[in-house]
Amino acid sequence: MRSILKWLLNKSGVGSSNRFNAEWDGMSVLRVFLMLSVCAIRGLLRIPFLGSAKGILLIGKGVIIRHAKHLHVGKSFIAEDYCEIQSISRRGIVFGNRVTVGRFAIIRPTNFYGGELGEGLKVGNNSNIGPYNYIGCSGYIEIGNNVLISPRVSIYAENHAFSEADVVMKEQGVERSTVIIEDDCWIAANSIILSGVRVGRGSIVAAGSVVSKDVPPYSVVAGVPAKIIRSRKNETNNETK
Repeated sequence: MRSILKWLLNKSGVGSSNRFNAEWDGMSVLRVFLMLSVCAIRGLLRIPFLGSAKGILLIGKGVIIRHAKHLHVGKSFIAEDYCEIQSISRRGIVFGNRVTVGRFAIIRPTNFYGGELGEGLKVGNNSNIGPYNYIGCSGYIEIGNNVLISPRVSIYAENHAFSEADVVMKEQGVERSTVIIEDDCWIAANSIILSGVRVGRGSIVAAGSVVSKDVPPYSVVAGVPAKIIRSRKNETNNETK
């Protein structure tokens, strides 16, 4: 049983096979095996409807994927329980290898009930959308490789227009932009990334921050609005001297 579970783990990208060492009792290992097997079966049933898929999919219970032909996934894609992916968009929703969309996360480029199509989302290899995240990719959002996004993070690539005081804001439409999160970033819990922002490679956004301006590479930012509190690059250089 352990050898079969290790094989499924390696194929699915959930993690290394040494997760289940002697500390795990046989019944607990069996429960994980059954859960992953059911998720893999759900994945097999979804593959024919996707735009493309390069390997095994693990699909949790209650997962909603709308307009699936606009969704393209790499190897070892995981969609956890009750996440929601609205796929129809100009550039589609594109996930690299070993990407996870967390439990109850929402990815929404376009209104469910019609209207102008949004731009879409691209996520690189080994990155994740955390549990309860909201990814508003009406404007284009690109997330690099090896990006960690913690629970309850919101990312918005648009703003409501409000320049005309005599017109109801709801009727003024939106202004779309982009959000770029470069490789090897960590976006901590409850952070908000606003439209037009680029988060530079290797940066950390502290928990609860609101990022309204570009973040230079290897920076640590915190606060509302987020400000640079130190540079990881300088710390690395000091350690090597």
